[in-house]
Amino acid sequence: MSGEERPAVRQVASRVVYENAWMVVREDEVERLDGSRGIYGVIDKPDFVLVIPVEGDGFHLVEEYRYPIGRRTWSFPQGSAPGRREADPEELARRELAEETGLRAGTLRRLGYLNCSHGMSGQGFTIFVASDLEAGEADREPEEQDMRQKWVSREEFRALVRDGRITDDSTLAAYALLTMDPDG
Repeated sequence: MSGEERPAVRQVASRVVYENAWMVVREDEVERLDGSRGIYGVIDKPDFVLVIPVEGDGFHLVEEYRYPIGRRTWSFPQGSAPGRREADPEELARRELAEETGLRAGTLRRLGYLNCSHGMSGQGFTIFVASDLEAGEADREPEEQDMRQKWVSREEFRALVRDGRITDDSTLAAYALLTMDPDG
């Protein structure tokens, strides 16, 4: 944006309406280009990492019960630092992979960065491809005690998507980015 351009929507005022260890929800008073005013609800959450653990012609996935949608789904391992803290994305990726799957990555390659839910949050995520994997013990957080892990072929991954067993938008966006990668 050049120095002459105004944003299409600008913040006039802001107030926190809810806060916990994972997020802040705020309501912003905004002004549009035409001068009209309105409100905008924003969820502030820290960026997270998503890891695509590649082995052979497939991936390691995790499955857990997702309370907001009321069912179990599969996804790539992912997470953020506790307490809304900032963390080095590569260190966080290694930690999340080990915690959720027990796998340790000999090679971790940054694939890209994407935003999620950008209509209500500034949160984004860095995607890593993990390879040269070594098995170890998972060390899951209390919220992840029901988590399962398994390796799936690329064909099985696509079938899980078609069957509605992978519905996580971040997992699907990361997979799409991987398919466009010349090394993927």
